[in-house]
Amino acid sequence: MQKSEHENSCRPRTPEAVDGRQHQDVQTELYLEELIDRIEEADVEAQTDDFLDRPPTPLFVPAKSGIDVSTEIKAGDLFHFDTEVKSIVEVLVGKTVEQSCLEVLEEEELENLRCQQRMFLELRNAEKVEQQRLEEQDRRLREEKNRRMKQQIEIIRLEKETAEKIAAKVFAQSYLNDLVPTVFCTLSDHGYFFDPVERDVEQGFLPWLMESVSEELEQQNEARLILDMIIREAVTQRHIEYHSLDEQIQQAKLQRDDLTDRSGNEEGQIFEGGIEQDKINDPDSTLTDSLGNELKQNEENDIKKTDEFEVPNELSQIIEENAEEEIEE
Repeated sequence: MQKSEHENSCRPRTPEAVDGRQHQDVQTELYLEELIDRIEEADVEAQTDDFLDRPPTPLFVPAKSGIDVSTEIKAGDLFHFDTEVKSIVEVLVGKTVEQSCLEVLEEEELENLRCQQRMFLELRNAEKVEQQRLEEQDRRLREEKNRRMKQQIEIIRLEKETAEKIAAKVFAQSYLNDLVPTVFCTLSDHGYFFDPVERDVEQGFLPWLMESVSEELEQQNEARLILDMIIREAVTQRHIEYHSLDEQIQQAKLQRDDLTDRSGNEEGQIFEGGIEQDKINDPDSTLTDSLGNELKQNEENDIKKTDEFEVPNELSQIIEENAEEEIEE
């Protein structure tokens, strides 16, 4: 028991895990099996038939065969203790000494292994410290490099921005030198700078004037259209009347010719009444008088028709002038 504990204490162990890490138990057997905390169990039951108790079976004693023989051995005939034990003791002592030497060698070897392990750990720690120092140095150099690169990029950006600002300022100055007069000219052309009186005349007076003129022209056009319609109706009516008068004159001439023929045939007849004789002798005068009366009546009717329309003063003057001219004709 003590030997096994001693061996377990002297056996080399796995080094401790690095900070931030831990060891993982790994199976090294040939066939892997699942390790579980609770052993799987299963209850099985079986029902057997009832048996009667039977007595235990007696031991088997074979039957004797042959002939019994006996012999006598005296003390010291078969075994001598000192002689027989010497070799056994020598073997035991030799094995003990050999085992002790092996254990001593094993202890020395374990001590050497511990020394090597300590040296390995010291070397590993030193290398780890050196690695950390190099990593820290690399980190500082990398950060310094990134910082310098950012500074250089910022400097280039500022230089570019400054150059763009200078170029923009120069361009703006050269552009604004001609921009202000152009803007003022454009604004004045579009009417942003204006004279109030001129704007009032343009937006207030001129539209009213154009509207009034257009209304006056429309009234004149309407009056002219009405006058044209009246004149057209009067001319057509006059044409119809003149045509009817021509037909009456033709009929009167035919009647006169008939009367002259009848007077030539009836030379001996005497008519009573001087007035009737005059009318027969001169029928043209009666016809012309009747036609003149009819013309005057028609002109008066036309004048009355024109008076019924409500027309402007100028139109009424024009209508009166045309009526006077027609009357004179």
